[in-house]
Amino acid sequence: MATNDLTTVQTRMLGRDVTFSVSQPWLAYWLVIMRLIAGWWLLHAGLDKLINWPFDASWFVGGAAQGTSLGPVVTLFSSGAGLAFTNVAVPVGQLLIGLGLVFGALTRTAAFFGAFMMMFFYFINGETGGWANGVVTGELLGLLIFGMIATLGAGRVLGVDAYLQSTEFVQNHPRLQYLIG
Repeated sequence: MATNDLTTVQTRMLGRDVTFSVSQPWLAYWLVIMRLIAGWWLLHAGLDKLINWPFDASWFVGGAAQGTSLGPVVTLFSSGAGLAFTNVAVPVGQLLIGLGLVFGALTRTAAFFGAFMMMFFYFINGETGGWANGVVTGELLGLLIFGMIATLGAGRVLGVDAYLQSTEFVQNHPRLQYLIG
């Protein structure tokens, strides 16, 4: 792959020379693919927890999080109502994030919460395991993918957010555009 300027990529795909601008549909289609894969990732995780109910997060919020930099916050949810909330919030949150990304609905909001969730998984799993799996893990890659989806407005490409953005309600309340896209 080579570039002749900052917006043109020249490469070879499936035996053919291909040149495209990153501002053209290639980038848009790539965003849709990334959004669908990240969405399916969390949709599947949420569905798996709901199908195999009851879900118990006590091993994570009460065990793995202890002694980590996020432990003082996370261990507040390790018993009683906090644990009951976490046991419901994690699978339902994963399900909603996944649906939001798959359909491109409230994409920035869904990607924000996906990145938020990955941040907890990354630091708690890393610190508990002594970073035995390295600093670059699946959770860090997930965090970066969710950040990319939120930043580039992936829901506006073949997503519900493209329709929402064109509605009069969103046009009259421009701050809502920070939630969609």
